Amino acid sequence: MDINQTIGEILRENREKKGLLLRQVAAMLDIDTAILSKVERGERKATKEQVLKLANILDLNEEELLIHYLSEKIAYELVDETVASQTLRVAEERVKYLKSHKAQ
Repeated sequence: MDINQTIGEILRENREKKGLLLRQVAAMLDIDTAILSKVERGERKATKEQVLKLANILDLNEEELLIHYLSEKIAYELVDETVASQTLRVAEERVKYLKSHKAQ
C-alpha cells in the first residue's frame, strides 16, 4: 500500500482490481452504495469494523489496512497542529504505559 494514498483510494483501486461493483461491496457491508462511494472519495470516514470487513472482501492484509486507516485518522487530526510531532511521541509513550498497566 502506498503511504500517500488515502484509505478511500486504496479501497477503490482494490475493489476495481477485483472487478467488484460499488453496489456489490456495499451490499456485503450492509450499507448504502452512496455511503461507500463517499468513503472511496474521502468525503466520509469508514468505521474500523467496515475497514476490517473490506480487508477480507478485497483480500487485503487486515493489519496493513488497519494501520493505514488509523494513521490516516491521526494524521488528519494533527495536520494543522504545530506540536504534531511532539504529540505523536508523547502518544506513543502513553500507549506503552497503558498497555503495560492493562496487562496487570
